[in-house]
Amino acid sequence: MSYTLGILDQSPIIEGATNEQTLQKTVALAQRAEQLGYSRFWVSEHHNTDSLAGTSPEVLVSYLLAKTKTINIGSGGVMLQHYSPYKVAENFHVLASLEPGRIDLGIGKAPGGLPLSTKALQYGTLNNGEDFEERLTFLQQIIEQSIPKEHELYGIQATPIPKKKPTLFLLGASPESAALAGKLGIAFVFARFINSDNNVLAQAATTYRSHQPNGHFAISIAALAAPSKEEAKELIGDQKITKVHLASGRSLTLQSVELAEKFGQESGEEYTVEQYEADILYGTSEEIKAILDDYHEQYQVDEFILHTPILKDFERERSFELLGPVHLQQKEAVS
Repeated sequence: MSYTLGILDQSPIIEGATNEQTLQKTVALAQRAEQLGYSRFWVSEHHNTDSLAGTSPEVLVSYLLAKTKTINIGSGGVMLQHYSPYKVAENFHVLASLEPGRIDLGIGKAPGGLPLSTKALQYGTLNNGEDFEERLTFLQQIIEQSIPKEHELYGIQATPIPKKKPTLFLLGASPESAALAGKLGIAFVFARFINSDNNVLAQAATTYRSHQPNGHFAISIAALAAPSKEEAKELIGDQKITKVHLASGRSLTLQSVELAEKFGQESGEEYTVEQYEADILYGTSEEIKAILDDYHEQYQVDEFILHTPILKDFERERSFELLGPVHLQQKEAVS
């Protein structure tokens, strides 16, 4: 294939599993992803929720690194508005020193939870995310050891300095995020499972390539493969994407109408809640690969990060197996 495939796992709590069981399933999936030939395995950051167990990607990443051997492991992503860029760099420098060449540092702008969890995360230092570009720029400068002399923190180092730096990615769902990644010269991942508007995707791809013709452009996409298209469609069911739109202009994606309403109430702003059809690719492995091939050609995609939002263990793992690079390459060779 002319592109690579990775996995985003949010550690969903499936079929009454405990938190302990859920996190061990994430470990097992990372190990299976390595066997299946996936390029990278990412874990997410979601706070104060009883439906996902992934709250601390940097901690989970360290454990996954110890349980795997070759696959890249990373965050999808660290929500930088909550944290010191310096501390984030220290965390990932330690990881990169332990496992050189295998560390991905994906950075996101979303809060990763409701306003109450944001207040708890930023206890005493509330931040609304408006300085995100400044934070991301500083994080990049720390990692690349390129802090300008006029910066108030010139001379600071995030030790230990690894021989192989963590690879920095910006995660986003807009042309503005693509422009920022392009301007900074870092890899960009368009979150299509959050924003499935292909017109916006096209704008983001064009914007990024205008800054970085040879940069790394990826799409994180919702997909489910099954032995037949009919079964895949049935497994997806009537899934929706729920968004809360705040009076300040921000829009955020939540897991349910109830959470979206709660977010709006806790925000203290006027708000509206809307639901949209979830645009999930479904079908056989051949059918989904044909769609990915088309996206690759149309948007110059270097990599797809697969997100599979169904709450069934066997069918979810089977989908990753059917879409595994080793499996797809074998089918390519036969055909």
